[in-house]
Amino acid sequence: MATALALAERGRGRTAPNPNVGCVIVHGGRLIGRGWTQPGGRPHAEAVALAQAGDAARGATAYVTLEPCAHASPRGPACADLLVAAGVARVVVALGDPDARTDGAGIARLRAAGIAVTVGIHAAEARRSMAGFLARHALDRPFVTLKLALSLDGAVAMPAGTSKWITGPESRAHAHVERARSDAILVGRGTLEADAPALDVRLPGLEDRAPRRVVLSTSRHDNGWSRIESPADIVSLAGIDHLLVEGGAETAAAFLRADLVDRLLLYRAPILIGGGRTLPDIGLTDLAAAHGRWALHDTRRLGSDRLDIYERLRS
Repeated sequence: MATALALAERGRGRTAPNPNVGCVIVHGGRLIGRGWTQPGGRPHAEAVALAQAGDAARGATAYVTLEPCAHASPRGPACADLLVAAGVARVVVALGDPDARTDGAGIARLRAAGIAVTVGIHAAEARRSMAGFLARHALDRPFVTLKLALSLDGAVAMPAGTSKWITGPESRAHAHVERARSDAILVGRGTLEADAPALDVRLPGLEDRAPRRVVLSTSRHDNGWSRIESPADIVSLAGIDHLLVEGGAETAAAFLRADLVDRLLLYRAPILIGGGRTLPDIGLTDLAAAHGRWALHDTRRLGSDRLDIYERLRS
């Protein structure tokens, strides 16, 4: 299942409105097929893995990060039917599919065909992998990641507003990986007008993964930019399940005030600025309200910088 989850990450940011799913097929201790959801959402991971496995799939075990779909589509057959037709003996599923067209029906169809089904293996990891798809179904909006680059004393920019560059090249490279894993990237009007950012992916081999560009502004913008007037308008961003918010401080604060940040990337550089700009008001009325909102998920070194990844705790 860990291998299937790693494959699923290859499709993240490219499969909406379909989930980024990974699948591996194992027979006799050998991996005979692997696949992940392709750009645009088709073909599905199971279809790719089964095509690779061919006749060897009969009697095999399929590991898939999301319940195989049970609904046929003009774009392809139901994956549950493909697995039945291939004659697999067992299917291991990380997470059930919340889509009403499947939601348990895929697993039921497999079991009705005599296939053993195990559910819940690496479920937490699967939720993180498909967070955008799950947010769309549960919250009717994209999953939002906020990126912040900070000094040791919490400044996001120099007193005059300069923030290029607080962090080192390793952190900036990691941020480009995050861009490649997102359907869209958003900045505020101030950042757009001051920096004219390209918001592309400048990593070898990933140049074609540049996400859609969105600006938070009440003024009209063209040149290929989508526009929303408030953080709440992210519900209108069709085909976007993973949204990365990059700048600037006012925009970050606006999303935090609206409680629309699900994941926080804090890149902290070993520098002191003193008197630098910090985040504006995010709507907290007392310190008690600030506690219990965020949980540390991961931390790592990026050159001389430190990255902390936090997840929003929600009921």
